[in-house]
This record gives sequence, structure tokens and C-alpha cells, in this order.
Amino acid sequence: MNKPMLYAFAAIAMWASVATLSALTHSLPPFFVAGVGLILGSLLTVRRVKEWKVPPKNFANGVYGIFGFYFFLFNAYRLAPVMEATVLSYVWPLLMVLLSPLLLPGTRLGANHILGSLIGFVGAALIVTGGKLSLSVDALPGYLMALGAAVVWATYSLFTRRLPASSDNAVGGYCFASGLLALGLHFATEPAAHPSAMQWKIIAVLGLLPMGAAFLCWNRAMQLGDPRQTGALGNATPLLSTLMLVASGQAALNGSAAIAIAMIVGGAALGTLPAERLLPGWLRA
Repeated sequence: MNKPMLYAFAAIAMWASVATLSALTHSLPPFFVAGVGLILGSLLTVRRVKEWKVPPKNFANGVYGIFGFYFFLFNAYRLAPVMEATVLSYVWPLLMVLLSPLLLPGTRLGANHILGSLIGFVGAALIVTGGKLSLSVDALPGYLMALGAAVVWATYSLFTRRLPASSDNAVGGYCFASGLLALGLHFATEPAAHPSAMQWKIIAVLGLLPMGAAFLCWNRAMQLGDPRQTGALGNATPLLSTLMLVASGQAALNGSAAIAIAMIVGGAALGTLPAERLLPGWLRA
């Protein structure tokens, strides 16, 4: 495994813990958790604060991706069952593959990408519906929030590749600005937070790992590696995340969830591998 893939795997391993940890702060206002966590994450690069200065487009993309992702994700966990919200939010690797030809010059959208995206979205629909034809109206806002998180992260990642390269330490500035925005919304729209001692510890872990170090690793992976390969590796995230939820007793892995996860992972794999290895000649782009 090359260095960019190692950086991506490190980020993915940390992000896999988000659903489990976030469930333990479920009683706290989500903007409070996101704000404190992101500011803690920014401290990892505070010694290189001069490198936080980047072109406006880079800064805007960073805040869009980090603040936007957690805005949708934390609200998804509050409005929908954790299992379904987790799997839907991790459609982002599939979206990275599908959107790469549209956002990154020099790439093409082949038939295998289209088929892979269809398989993946059928899997996403299966986890939302539980194998039934009707959606849960009560959880629909949470489902949409989770899908919003996936769209934001996929587009942020691809724009990171497209924009001029900047120091990885600039991610600390993105985290700090995103944290301030989240805390501003907390004070403006949410009740006061009163975390327990255990919840403070969980927020600290969230901040330093999935909200801090993981972003640094991901930025390096996106700037140095192949976005399609990185996206393909990202498909390990929903499985790892789900296994953590099951191990912590917060979810049960039933047959429907297992099939849906397999379809999402398989669909993204189909979309990233060369068409000539998977499809007959008449289907190749």
C-alpha cells in the first residue's frame, strides 16, 4: 500500500468510530459537539498557524466540506436510526467515483461507473426501507441529512484535488473556522449544553481524532493519491463503522443491513475498477 493510501486508511479508521462515539453524546446539542470538537481538532496544527493562510477558494472549500459534513451528519444521527444514517452517509465513496469525471478534467464516466452507482443506490434504498416499499416518514429528514453529508464530503474531496495544493496544516484553519460557525449556531439556536465528565472525554476523542487528525490524513491522501483509488478504499468505512456499532451494542446487524452494505461496497468497487476487467466489450465506454 503506497503512502497516499496509508493516509486514506488512517483517516477512514478514525472516521469509522464517529457513529459509535456520537451516539454517546446523543443528549447534547449537535452544534455544541461539532463546535467544540472541531476547535479541539484545530489545535493539532496551531504551532503552524501561519500555514492556515491559503487562497480564498481553498479556505471556502475547506469550511464547506468540514462544517457542512458535520452539520448534516450530526443532525442525521439525531433524526434517524443510527444504523441507517451511518450507511447512507457513507455513500460518499460511491459519489466520489460518479462525480470524478464531472469535477476532475481528464477522467471519463464509463458504463461500469453508471452500473456501480445504480447498485450502490439500490443498496442505500434497501437500508432506508428495510426491504419494504415505503419509507419511514418520521425518519425521512434524517435520511436526507445523511445523504446531504455524503454529497458534501464527496464534492469537498474532489475539489481538494482540483484546487491548488496547500499545506496540510491549513486544515487546522478550516476546522477552527468551522468550529466557530458551529458554536455560533449553538448559542443562537440550541439550549445550553451540560456535558457529563464522560461526555467531555468523548468530545475530546472526537475532536482530536475524527475531527482533527483524520482531516489532516485525508487532505494528504487527496492531494497525493488517485481519487478513484482513495474513494474505493473509503468503502471500508461503512462496514467498519457498522461493526463498531454492533460491538458496542448500539445496533444489530440483520440480513437486510448486511445485503445493503454489500451492495454499496460492491457498487463502488464496480465503479472504480477498469471496465475491461469487469464488462464485456459492448458495455465499455
